[in-house]
Amino acid sequence: MAAATLDLPENQTTVAAPEVRWRPRINPWIVAMTVTLATFMEVLDSSIANVALPHIAGGLGATQDEATWVLTAYLVANAIILPAGAYMTTFIGRKKFYMICVALFGISSALCGLAPSLGLLVFCRVLQGIGGGGLAPSEQAILADTFPPEKRGQAFAMYGLAVVCAPAIGPTLGGYITDHFDWRWIFFLNVPICLLSLYLTNRIVEDPPWVAKQVAISQKGGIKLDLIGFTLLAMTFGSLEFVLDKGQEDDWFSSPLIVFFCALMVVAFIVMIWWELKQLRENHRPILNLTLFKRRSFAISFSLMFVLGFSLYGTTVLIPQFVQTLLGYTAELAGKVLSPAGLMMMAMMPIVGFLSSKVDPRKLMAYGFSVLTLSLLWMSHLNLGLSYGQLVFMRIFQASGLAFLFIPINMISYIGVKQTESNDVSGLTNLARNIGGSCGTAFLATMLTRRIAAHESMMTRNLTPGNPGYMNRLRSLAHAFAPGNGAGPTTGGPSPGAMHAAQAYIYNMMHRQAATLAYVDIIYYMAAFCACMLPLLFFIPKPPKNASPSAGH
Repeated sequence: MAAATLDLPENQTTVAAPEVRWRPRINPWIVAMTVTLATFMEVLDSSIANVALPHIAGGLGATQDEATWVLTAYLVANAIILPAGAYMTTFIGRKKFYMICVALFGISSALCGLAPSLGLLVFCRVLQGIGGGGLAPSEQAILADTFPPEKRGQAFAMYGLAVVCAPAIGPTLGGYITDHFDWRWIFFLNVPICLLSLYLTNRIVEDPPWVAKQVAISQKGGIKLDLIGFTLLAMTFGSLEFVLDKGQEDDWFSSPLIVFFCALMVVAFIVMIWWELKQLRENHRPILNLTLFKRRSFAISFSLMFVLGFSLYGTTVLIPQFVQTLLGYTAELAGKVLSPAGLMMMAMMPIVGFLSSKVDPRKLMAYGFSVLTLSLLWMSHLNLGLSYGQLVFMRIFQASGLAFLFIPINMISYIGVKQTESNDVSGLTNLARNIGGSCGTAFLATMLTRRIAAHESMMTRNLTPGNPGYMNRLRSLAHAFAPGNGAGPTTGGPSPGAMHAAQAYIYNMMHRQAATLAYVDIIYYMAAFCACMLPLLFFIPKPPKNASPSAGH
């Protein structure tokens, strides 16, 4: 009976009045800085490990493919806990759940740094993913409840600094640590930050009354743990993350393992939807709050956050990969291409946070997606002669658009949402961003392989003995590669070895050109994808001025 009263419409008004008036004892900005600390660390760690994979593989005697499980294990565990975090706070409280996640992340980070084998490292990364998955959604919900609606945009600006800037800083920091120290320090670095975060959180953060009320009801047996729902959730999002991360590596549906996990994901997803709706009909607390998708503003913001993650993480992987494989940049220098964009977002976030309380969020998002589309069209001019400065300015222009998306999308997602649903909103929006990032990375890897093959196939049609231009170029290179080549070509024609060297040189040039064209194709696809989001903004209901969390109910 206690569980049912949480959802009664007539009970909402009596609960909402004291909730709106609640304010934390500590200055809200101190609370914001406290919870942002651990979230920044977690998001940074998810990207910092990417550049360290070759060092991890070499240090543990594993292959490069085996070392990718270090990333996959973290992503799978992270995807499972993200939407389930809101449900867990119902039983133990938001502050306690957040501190448990910080402690688990810190302990598992230390264990990752001490791991003597790849198997133990992967296991510790699973624990780290579980701890890290609960940090960002909890922080976002804490900010939503700590700040009044009119100041929420500025609070999300600080949160945005952690979530958006950390992936840009991560590759540079990871490259520096692995080049100058040991790869284990990328994990040891988390331990003192976790200890500081635990101390500050314990002293500063507090649960609002409605969270404490939910915990009290659950402890009395009013809300029961939904083990079936959690299992289905883990099977669905765990399988999805595995497929996205390993799909291209295993050639997608030609792999029985990928086919199995795809089938498992589809079946588990269908059963999960049925089970969660059944829980709602029986007035039980579902592990996944699907009723949020009835609100048009939340459903659209969920889609927009997915696209934001797709674009942000997709290009964050694309640019370093392009400059390292085709321009010969080191890992550290490749990271420095992204770092100035992080500084741009740090400068823009407070401005957007201020504007979000003055300007319609839909207009800010329209500007953001327009700039993002234009930046991708500019980036489609990638070529092998680009300088470091040109690449940096391309990324900076793109970052200026991304800053106008993160805050307004988060603000729109909370309109019309009860305060007791703040954790549900934050969990799902973070899930959308993470799954979008995984899809963007998988899309990049898959399309890159296929488009390179397509362009190489077209180019090789002209590399035939019947093409005079090709044969002249081949002979010229062969003479240049001939032993003893001096002022002029050697007599008697080039040797077979010189001809092979010339053919290899031409093939290498062709492969680089094909790869460049493949990157350009991918960028065009991403630009079209982002441009398609602009019409979607017209379907978002106009947000009321300084809307309260329960506006629209």
